Amino acid sequence: MIVITLTKVPNALRGDLTKWYQEIQTGVYVGSVSARIRDSLWLRIVKNIGRGEATMVYNANNELGYQFKTTRRDHQVVDYDGIPLMMHLNAAPQAEEHGYSDAAKFHKARVMSQKAQQKRSQRSRKNNKPMVAVDIETTGLDPSKDVIISIGAVKATTDGQVAEFSRLISVTESIPEKISTLTGLTNDILAKQGVPIVEALSGLNAFIGDCAIVGYNFHFDEAFLKQAFISNDLEALRSQTIDLMPIVKRTNAFLDNYRLATVLSAYEIENSKPHHALEDARATLALAQALSKVEKLKI
Repeated sequence: MIVITLTKVPNALRGDLTKWYQEIQTGVYVGSVSARIRDSLWLRIVKNIGRGEATMVYNANNELGYQFKTTRRDHQVVDYDGIPLMMHLNAAPQAEEHGYSDAAKFHKARVMSQKAQQKRSQRSRKNNKPMVAVDIETTGLDPSKDVIISIGAVKATTDGQVAEFSRLISVTESIPEKISTLTGLTNDILAKQGVPIVEALSGLNAFIGDCAIVGYNFHFDEAFLKQAFISNDLEALRSQTIDLMPIVKRTNAFLDNYRLATVLSAYEIENSKPHHALEDARATLALAQALSKVEKLKI
């Protein structure tokens, strides 16, 4: 059981908490979530609390059976022989204010800005390897039984250039109706426009080169690709791979779910044709670029 009390906090923060806890009274939230989610939510509270205050009480393995945290400036949580206590402070701690003149403040800000710019430039020179977003469509979910029917890849370099790779795969297997409905691909389309899987995989390998591969929930795509390369006696991809899903979960813990469509909407990325390999690859590349700005995604 977890209880959180909030006072004078932004409405947006209150709305976030209602996704995980029940508001049983104004500013009082009760719920039961994992320790990881609990700690993520507390960090979110501290970050977005503004001038408000928050206190959280939760189960713990101590003599009292519970522990608590607070942002109140007039109280401090202390440990007394393993027992948490809330100590009242006679005077709330104040941030130290230095008597800098306006000119000194401007100079300090300018120096800090120049240092930040230098660091960004250094990172840009260091992380200059292009990245390729890869996505596939398949006849099902089992790499040992199902096959790849479409491959899409989009490459971007640090100079802003973009290149694309797209192949439909000719297959002998009958495509399930639900897959055709989802992807728009049929046996007739693949027979007319598809290429042999060996040709498609060889082309993909050449297109990727030594670039880093990014994907969303990429362990699925990677399993199919590895199986296809092995089955056709081709050298497997050796590039670094980065799955964006764990990064999104770490960056944004308040999404309703982590399906690609939900994530793209949260980052305001448009995907006009979901479940089409090339379109999904384009959207995945845009997501990687968005995450690189907020998460310092290193390629």
